[in-house]
Formats: sequence, C-alpha cells, structure tokens
Amino acid sequence: MDHVNDDKRIVNLTNKAHKTAKKQNVKVSKMAIFSLSSIPLVMTLGNSMLIPVLPSIEQKLNISSFQVSMIITVYSVLAIILIPVAGYLSDHIGRKRVIIPSLIIAAIGGVISGIAAWLMDNSYWVILIGRALQGVGAAGAFPIVLPLVGDLFKDEEEVSSTLGVIETANTFGKVLSPILGAFLAGFIWFIPFMSIPVFCLISIVLILFFVKSPKSKVKPLPFKQFIQHTKETMHKDKKWLYAIFFIGAIVMFVLFAEMFYLSDILEKKYQIKNIKKGLYLAIPLGALCLTSYITGKKIKKDKNLMRWITFIGLVAIIIGTIALNFSENMWFIIVFLTIAGIGIGASLPPLDALITEGIEKEERGTITSIYSSMRFIGVAAGPPIMAILMKHMENFQFYLLCSFALIAALAAFFRLKQEEKETQTK
Repeated sequence: MDHVNDDKRIVNLTNKAHKTAKKQNVKVSKMAIFSLSSIPLVMTLGNSMLIPVLPSIEQKLNISSFQVSMIITVYSVLAIILIPVAGYLSDHIGRKRVIIPSLIIAAIGGVISGIAAWLMDNSYWVILIGRALQGVGAAGAFPIVLPLVGDLFKDEEEVSSTLGVIETANTFGKVLSPILGAFLAGFIWFIPFMSIPVFCLISIVLILFFVKSPKSKVKPLPFKQFIQHTKETMHKDKKWLYAIFFIGAIVMFVLFAEMFYLSDILEKKYQIKNIKKGLYLAIPLGALCLTSYITGKKIKKDKNLMRWITFIGLVAIIIGTIALNFSENMWFIIVFLTIAGIGIGASLPPLDALITEGIEKEERGTITSIYSSMRFIGVAAGPPIMAILMKHMENFQFYLLCSFALIAALAAFFRLKQEEKETQTK
C-alpha cells in the first residue's frame, strides 16, 4: 500500500511539474511574441510615420514631390539589397545576432537624419544618408522575425497564429504611424526622425531579455555555395514561391502608392493637416490592421483556406482601387481605400504563413528574406511611381494599380494551388 501511495504521489508531483512547466512556457511564449511584435511595429513607425509629414518636409526643404518621396524609397532600396544577406547570416550565426545590431544601425540612421534636419540648412542629402542607414538596419530586423517565429514553434497552427500577430503589429504600426507622425511633426517637423532611436532602444531591450532563439549548429557556407544553394531551393519550389514573391510586392506597392495619394490629396486639395490628417489616414489602415489580426487567427494550418483568402483579398483590392477613378470626394476615397485596406489585411498573413511553413528550417531565413525584399520593392516603388502618375498621367494611375492587382489575383488562384499539391506530396 505504501508503494502504491508513493507511486500516486510521484504521479501527482510529475503532473504538477508538467502543468507548471506548461504555464511557464505559455508565459515566456507570450512575452516573446510581444517582444518580436515590437520589431515590425518599430520598423513600420520608422518608415510609415513619415508619410503624413512628406508634404511638410517638401515645403521645409524646398524640394519636389519626387525628391521627398525618395525619403521613403531610399530606406526601402537599401533594405531590398541587404535583406537576402541578412537572411543568409541569420541562418548560420543566429537570428538575434543579426536583429540586435540591425536595430542599433537603424537607431543611428534616425539620429543622423534628425540632427541634419535640425542643425543643417541644406540637409536633404544628409537626411537621405541617415535614411539609407535605417534601411540597412531594417534589412536585418523585421525580415528575420518571420523565420525566427518558424524556429520557435513546432506546430504549424501556432506558427500561422503567431505570424498573424506579427503581421498585425506591422499593420498596427501603419495605423499608428500617420497619427503619431502628424502629432510629433505638429511640434517640430523633424521630431519623427528623432523618435526612431527611442523606439529601436525599446525593441532592443525586449529582444535581449525575452526572446531566446534556438542555436544554429549549421556552419556558414562560402558565398558561392550560398548562391548555388539558394538557386536550388528556388528551383525546387518553383512556381508557387515566385507567385508569393510577386503577390507580396504588388500588395505593398498598392498600399504605399494609395497612402501617398491619400496623404497628398488630403493636404493639397482639402487642406487637412497634422493630427486630423493622421486620423483620416488611419481609417483604411485600421481596417487593414483588424482584418490582418482576424485572418491570422482563422487560417490556422489550412493551406487551401490561405489560398482562397489571399485571392479574395486581392479581389477586394481591385474593387477598392478601381472605384477611385470615379470620384475625388474625400469620403468616397476613404471608403474605397478602406475596402482595399481590408483586402490587403486579408492577403498578408496567409502569404507569411505559406512561405514560412512551406520551406525547410535550414533554408527558411534565406527564402523568407527574399520574400521580404520583394515586399520592400513594393514599398520603395509605391510613392515615387504614384508621384509621377499624379503629375503626368492622372487618369491612368488607378488603372495601373488594378492591372497589377489583377495579375496578382490570377497568380494566387492558379499558382498557389501548386504549393498545396507540392506540400501534400512531401
């Protein structure tokens, strides 16, 4: 009897230990997710926060609309070039060892841009240098979060759900950006530049204390072998992978082009500035954020559902964008941009999940970094192309956006089927 009682006690103690460990893991996981979510939030604030301020910067620096759009574009161009390198490094030296220095570089870039705007008379080119440094930092920050989430969770459903939270933080940053950017610029126009180092510092502290990434045992490949290895992976997954790259680029291109358009028309046609303009910009972005959060929770690990949600989201983008040709009434524009925003919010979490779950862990950082580069191409191209179209081809601008979105929708419908079939055969 004593042995039986002892066995029961051992079982009870073991169960309690398992429950305690489980609770601790949940706690750590939630804090880790919160910390990881701070990275896309900070990086989005660092870029999108400037969109409502661009007309003011244009006026203060006495530059053209195209030149001011380059303040957004130069950030993205550097990120595009360096993201694959950051992904390669993160696969072999560890995710945190890339993320932390990248956040520090982004902070330094913010300091340079802010001080130049504050103290220099002809500060435009120095501001661009600071923004370029921020782009270098951005390359090793948000893009590395996607593979890190894949490393932290074994279950695909947890990966999808967490990526939904990460994408929501990204889109929430876009909602907060115009309000916060306009609020800070309301005091002094260059304060948004100076705020970026503060946000980066907060994110650095959170990552250092709460995120424990699995250690990589893989030895770094020589660069030539890395290029060859990437080519082999790209060839192996073929059409569905290229489709995701293309769709990600188009979605971000449409988003930043339309936000640039809305910011410009609110200020120049309706004389709406500062926080009020930020609140109007936040309406379609808020719809994007909420949709992104709901979508991330719903998709779980159902790849067929991911494909359909992506396709339906792209159709919503087409509907919201094509309608913009028919009226310049402010509320008409905001309503249909909100529909487009819902479509963008629905599309992004499935794309993140498909590419993170569909690639082997050893290759995940490299491939997801290429995907992030493609998204940054969209971010970089949106504002300057929209500025050119608004000046020279005003009646053509939304037809162009719709054409790209239509091709992306067809790619989602036909090419993402390929991903589902290839996953089933593995």
